[in-house]
Amino acid sequence: MNYRFQNLLGAPYRGGNAIITNNTELISPVGNRVSVTDLIKSQTITLPVQSSSNITRIAASPDGVFLLTVDENHRCQFINLRQRVVLHRISFKNAVNAIKFSPDGAHIAVATGKLVQIWRSPGFKKEFFPFELVRTFADCDDKVVSLEWSPDSSYLLAGSKDLTARLFFWGMSGNEGEFDGMDVTEPPSPGTPDRDGDGTVEGVGSGDIKKRKGYEGRGGNLDEEGGYLQNRKWELLRKDNFMQAQAKLTACDYHRGLNMLVVGFSNGVFGLYQMPDFVCFHLLSISREKITTAVFNELGNWLTFGCAKLGQLLVWEWKSESYILKQQGHYFDVNCLAYSPDSLLLATGADGNKVKVWTVSSGFCFITFSEHTNAITALHFMANSNSLLSASLDGTVRAWDLFRYRNFRTFTTPESRQFVSLAADQSGEVICAGTLDSFEIFVWSMKTGRLLDILSGHEGPVHGLMFSPTNAILASSSWDRTVRLWDVFNGKGAVETFSHTHDVLTVVYRPDGKQLASSTLDGQIHFWDPIDGLLLCIPLRVAGIFLEVVSMTDRRSAANSSSGKFFTTLC
Repeated sequence: MNYRFQNLLGAPYRGGNAIITNNTELISPVGNRVSVTDLIKSQTITLPVQSSSNITRIAASPDGVFLLTVDENHRCQFINLRQRVVLHRISFKNAVNAIKFSPDGAHIAVATGKLVQIWRSPGFKKEFFPFELVRTFADCDDKVVSLEWSPDSSYLLAGSKDLTARLFFWGMSGNEGEFDGMDVTEPPSPGTPDRDGDGTVEGVGSGDIKKRKGYEGRGGNLDEEGGYLQNRKWELLRKDNFMQAQAKLTACDYHRGLNMLVVGFSNGVFGLYQMPDFVCFHLLSISREKITTAVFNELGNWLTFGCAKLGQLLVWEWKSESYILKQQGHYFDVNCLAYSPDSLLLATGADGNKVKVWTVSSGFCFITFSEHTNAITALHFMANSNSLLSASLDGTVRAWDLFRYRNFRTFTTPESRQFVSLAADQSGEVICAGTLDSFEIFVWSMKTGRLLDILSGHEGPVHGLMFSPTNAILASSSWDRTVRLWDVFNGKGAVETFSHTHDVLTVVYRPDGKQLASSTLDGQIHFWDPIDGLLLCIPLRVAGIFLEVVSMTDRRSAANSSSGKFFTTLC
């Protein structure tokens, strides 16, 4: 079979900056991939391209055709969004803190370290050197962290950690393509400055203009536009405080058309302000974690916020004060998942005590259950796909109604136990769960919630359970190196035992019920005849497949590493 990547379900955002193209398409980095969300259709897709490390910065062309991604290793990809393919690649020498297309789409501004570089945009043409460096500015004394183009692509504003904002002018004078830089020596306020008639800049600190020549093209003359800036003095119009004493500003964006500023803080609070009067429209809290990205859409009616630590992405309409999109992934590691029988839904359980149910077609999580008080270890959909079972280390098995979004049944034991496996028969009347500590299997009635039986016999944690598709026989696998078959309805206990040479991690029936497969700690898969109790073939060794799958930071060699040399799940 030819498997290919289709979509990525989970946290919609894991750091970096989010952007909105065509007013309704939200693009956000998710690890080393990029997700595109249609805010009108409520559907998300993940591009099939990926980077070698986590993506830190992205930028889209004004027409929404091209996308630039830069990862932690300074590698940049130039992607055709329509075809979902990588057209060009380039590596920068230093970390990229900001990247931006010019409004005309002809150039790309890159902030790498203390430098501001201007590159020619490659486009669709096949070229030997698609990226051409046009100019480099070395005026800043510290890292450049933000870039903003003027609407006519003539000016570039750069904000640096040296507490200066520098305005660079693209002037076609006697020396073609010459740049001239001017800096403001007071700390800049957030937002994008607008030049007005009296030669001042709103929201930018004051100071005498220091004419600086670019890193290249020294000795040229300013043209008429450059002379306008040369003969003026920058003055501070006003200074306003956000009054967030216990928090730092971590994200901001400015909408030129509405003269509105949105800011996000490290305490999870965001504010919306009308400029230049600095009137606060909204000051609300999203969470207690740092907001790492905040951006307007083109019309300015929607605000996008991202929190990297929580894996949270929100789109909020400030006029109606309602959410357009609200998605959040698991905070801790995912332990288990289950597909619904109709393949329309996918459920995931994690160490964060939460169960999330996702729509496979849209990639969205539509409900989160948080009643468990410990890690989720197993999930199981009922045959009608209308209810879901979850087992947890908190000693409970819960049944969830996917229509009313509520916990309608909770299964418990006389003494607290930690459950690690789960199964239900084809009729949905009997629920079974295996334990980590007592090595028992508990059997309940779905209708009454009453404990029917306790199956004993295993001498290790019961990590695998499955009912036969054709009869009422339950198969269980344990770390005691055995697979046992149980006649649950007749109460006969273990009717068959299959011995292995290593701990058994999981067990699964073939859909016709005529074969049983079990995976062991030594990386073997055993196939059994559940009726005659015979081993059908020599165990299949799969450990060698994983010998080269090791982390770059792993101190052990592939031959000595035991991780990844066995299967914990079979289907």
